[in-house]
Amino acid sequence: MLRAKEIREMDTPTINDEIKNLKKELFDLRFQHATGQLENTARLSTVRKTIARMMTILTEREGE
Repeated sequence: MLRAKEIREMDTPTINDEIKNLKKELFDLRFQHATGQLENTARLSTVRKTIARMMTILTEREGE
């Protein structure tokens, strides 16, 4: 799980790439959850919160 400090140290294109990767992972996790194959259900909320954190930091940068 990435902390806000670590995300702020990344440049914008890297954050966008990471969001793209995390959204793909979230899709896969949801699919596994729906089929009953997901063992670590806490990973769903962790990935969702990390995406939200990254998007918040991108929004902050747009305001600067």
